[in-house]
Amino acid sequence: MSKQNLLSEMREVLRRMHYSIHTERSYCDWVKRFIQFHHLQARESLFVDAEKKVEDYLSHLVVQANVATSTQNQAFNALVFLYKQGVTITGSHPVKNNIFHVYRGRLARKTNPNKITTLP
Repeated sequence: MSKQNLLSEMREVLRRMHYSIHTERSYCDWVKRFIQFHHLQARESLFVDAEKKVEDYLSHLVVQANVATSTQNQAFNALVFLYKQGVTITGSHPVKNNIFHVYRGRLARKTNPNKITTLP
């Protein structure tokens, strides 16, 4: 995958939207880790079974990497930004379905970037 080009374009969008430089660095780092985790080679592969890729990555962060909830939320928000701005950055359609992932030892559904619904 042309990681550098994708990340450069993402940086430009973040700057155009007046995001903090710290947010820009963090989001780009999380997207880079996401790409490396899935061994993605082409931009189009971002949108092939995207929901499952995001779910697997976020669940990996909790189960194998044992990250804190706030860290997982930061990674999730970076990926939400990537897919929400997908039309701008990749020329593809953003993901519109719900994403399920392990959240603090429980399954959770995040339907929008500002609300987490914990499932029983």
